[in-house]
Amino acid sequence: MAHAVFAGLCTLDVIQSVARVPAEDEKVTALRQTVAAGGPATNAAVTFAHLGGAATLLTGIGRHPLAAGVRADLAARGVRVRDLAPEHDGPPAVSSVLVTAGTGSRAVASTNAAGAHLVPPDDLDLAGVAALEVDGHHPALAEAALTEARRRGIPAILDAGSWKDGTARLLPLLDVVAASADFRPPGDGPVEKIIRGYGVPWIAITAGAAPIRWWGPGGVSGEVTVPAVSVVDTLGAGDVFHGALTHAVATGGRPTPATFPGMLDFAARIAARACGSFGTRAWMHHAGT
Repeated sequence: MAHAVFAGLCTLDVIQSVARVPAEDEKVTALRQTVAAGGPATNAAVTFAHLGGAATLLTGIGRHPLAAGVRADLAARGVRVRDLAPEHDGPPAVSSVLVTAGTGSRAVASTNAAGAHLVPPDDLDLAGVAALEVDGHHPALAEAALTEARRRGIPAILDAGSWKDGTARLLPLLDVVAASADFRPPGDGPVEKIIRGYGVPWIAITAGAAPIRWWGPGGVSGEVTVPAVSVVDTLGAGDVFHGALTHAVATGGRPTPATFPGMLDFAARIAARACGSFGTRAWMHHAGT
């Protein structure tokens, strides 16, 4: 069983399906709802565990009553949690999510990691770990974990959803950057060239249903087709993609020009399944997932 560590954000996601997003000062009745632990690294860890790996999540949760629900969900999904803020009394970050029925588009409001400053543990040890994934939401933690991964020769992946304070320090420590089309690093020119300038060998850019573009060392590049799917909910699809990609790296080894397209194809197929059901967990109960 491959073991991967995920370092980053953990939230409590309250997800509601609505016929349409309400206008200002308007109330609507949700068609259905679900509640689960969320956040990029968290959903990626859940995906990794679902695919048969051993997942450890480094994050901050705390001891507020709402944190019990977060812990219960992760325990039920087989994710081992190392809480780096066990004495925190405040509520965990809560993401309020409205998913539009019929299109799967979502509107999200969340504090994310604002105001949370996790101190990396002194005993951070990645012995026996096959891959590391970070989302950059806790930059000091991410940098410490990436430094340890580099020391041990462990491949490291970044979920690059948006440019954050500290991202520039993380990029030189990464083996794979998988970014969304919304990722905008400072600088002029194509995004992949800017990322490459930090020394990142493997880059992939996702754009919803459009093909995934990728680049590797020595000028190799290509595209991977994304499977067609009847979209119900796009929430967390990128997180699922990164969890599946981390699983492919953890089980298949450091990417090569021959293996990277297949890794991206595997991740895209898992993410497409996630888009076919409501919420971030229902897809795991469908046949073939």
